[in-house]
Amino acid sequence: MADKKVPNLKAKYQAEVAPALMQKFGYKSVMQIPKIDKIVVNCGCGEARDNSKVLEAVVGDLTKITGQKAIITKAKKSVANFKLREGMPIGAKVTLRGDRMWEFLDRLFNVALPRVRDFRGINPNAFDGRGNYGLGIKEQLIFPEIEYDKIDKIRGLDVVICTTAKTDEEAKELLSLIGAPFAR
Repeated sequence: MADKKVPNLKAKYQAEVAPALMQKFGYKSVMQIPKIDKIVVNCGCGEARDNSKVLEAVVGDLTKITGQKAIITKAKKSVANFKLREGMPIGAKVTLRGDRMWEFLDRLFNVALPRVRDFRGINPNAFDGRGNYGLGIKEQLIFPEIEYDKIDKIRGLDVVICTTAKTDEEAKELLSLIGAPFAR
């Protein structure tokens, strides 16, 4: 079996971040140290109800960005004002775990976010109260995998980083030690 290379961020987490968190918060067991559980990348597109080609483009973009095939999300409820029926396809999402998750996080923090115009850092207050971090990206073009000429429309996407941290303070410390570019 070939020797697999450990992603840079995962190696950094194991070598530096976990011991630092253990020391700062005084955990009794290594199992208490917060870690990143999964990353969900989601793109909703309301115009998919009129044009099914839109959804194919969104799935293609998400697949290129994350390196994993996106699944189509469907409406849970009917909403008359939006001309939406239950079960209609309205977006796409990818759930990343393991090495793919670490690779994506590395690309997000070190390649994609610095390409945002007038980038001053990500919002340090976008935690949900349970240690998960939500981040909105205005356009998919900041990822180098997306070619400007090949897209049909600029779309935004949501990135949710789910951690095992119990509090926002622990999660913020975890992400900043890993290298999240928080605004001052």
